[in-house]
Amino acid sequence: MLKLYNTLTRKKETFKPIKAPKVGVYTCGPTVYDFAHIGNFRAYTAADVLVRYLRYKGYQTTWVMNLTDVDDKTILGANKEKIALSSFTARYKKAFFADLEKIGITHASVYPEATKHILEMAELTAKLLKAGIAYEKEGSIYYSISKFKNYGKLAQVDLSGIKAGARISADQYEKEDAQDFVLWKGKREGEVAWKTEVGEGRPGWHIECSAMSTKYLGQPFDIHTGGVDLVFPHHQNEIAQSEGATGKKFVNFWVHNEHLLVEGEKMAKSRGNFFTLRDIEQKGYTPLALRYLYLSSHHRDKLNFTWKSLEAAQNTLKNLEDFLFRLKDTEFSGKKASKDIEKITKKLTENFEKAMDDDLSTPKALAEVFEFIRKVNKNVEQGNFSNADGKVVLAALEKIDAVLGILPKVEVVKLTSTQQKLIKEREAFRAKKEFQKADEIRKKLAKEGILLEDTAYGSRWKKA
Repeated sequence: MLKLYNTLTRKKETFKPIKAPKVGVYTCGPTVYDFAHIGNFRAYTAADVLVRYLRYKGYQTTWVMNLTDVDDKTILGANKEKIALSSFTARYKKAFFADLEKIGITHASVYPEATKHILEMAELTAKLLKAGIAYEKEGSIYYSISKFKNYGKLAQVDLSGIKAGARISADQYEKEDAQDFVLWKGKREGEVAWKTEVGEGRPGWHIECSAMSTKYLGQPFDIHTGGVDLVFPHHQNEIAQSEGATGKKFVNFWVHNEHLLVEGEKMAKSRGNFFTLRDIEQKGYTPLALRYLYLSSHHRDKLNFTWKSLEAAQNTLKNLEDFLFRLKDTEFSGKKASKDIEKITKKLTENFEKAMDDDLSTPKALAEVFEFIRKVNKNVEQGNFSNADGKVVLAALEKIDAVLGILPKVEVVKLTSTQQKLIKEREAFRAKKEFQKADEIRKKLAKEGILLEDTAYGSRWKKA
């Protein structure tokens, strides 16, 4: 059975859906004022693996990931460029979806945008006013944290020293600022505004996620994900808003991933260690290698990103690619399906599920994959492997990759008999260390659009 570490209770718990087999998952998506960075994508990849595994186990999963397209940062960015807020955020929305595709994150069920749910946010704010938990001050509406009994529980914040009535209007603030927070900001010069039942203005950041998550998933819903940096104040405030308005529990499981460090330091533009997928690609690495690097560490452990570790991840993917090519392109000598292959394939599935059931332990799951590949290669080298075995192995890996999403795409190119003969001749020249003659064949094939690559499994080829 799947066990997840629940930030709310600070322990692993057996996951039980509210309305099995349906599961609702909400992920705090990007604030679209800039390109999402590699720390953001660690959080999105962790959520993606969770959703993929839930679906692997047969759950009907609704995954909601919001886009924050109105807040302090987006307004500041639009004003700085002197363009409409929608034009400013459209650029980064487009980039975000392109990046999701590159790193292999599956499509969420819905991507609600904050600017398209203003009425729901105003309605929730009105409920809090009516309940006496919110109050108006100087045209804005604030949440009174002293009126909510369990405020601070998720983040385990000590509220004993807070100053009664102290307010904070910024969307984002530090952990020590346990103060009344803004729900609705009254109309200000130079900011977008909407006319609603709670006045003319715009929502605060925290109310956005409360309104959008419950609209699409109801209340309570099963799982809320995000980085640990969001536990306080954002997720704590979401709980206060949603539960304060309805009296119902907001979320059953809170699943958070730890920070990503860069060369042992916190990522920041001021330090020059702030990287996006564009920076990764410009240095010659693939986003898939970054995804592999994420999965090589447990999501609840800090991950120290280094260029050396990313290079190691890319090399690992290259070895996987070579192995897959070998499976797809080789005519194996075995005459029938091997019982040993059947046995180790079954063991792979069992051990993979055991690892993932233990709080989504992707490092252990990956270790099982490579142990499986080692055993398959041993059978191949001993001649105990058939074409039927190759299909069994591929099917097993593809089933698991529906969760991990790391297998490179391998296209087997059909060669003419002449090209096949040339490759065999080249391999013979290489064996005799006649590298000049071997290189001449490589060049000849390249002119025909066939690029050769030498691997631990022999030569492989692809179209130019």
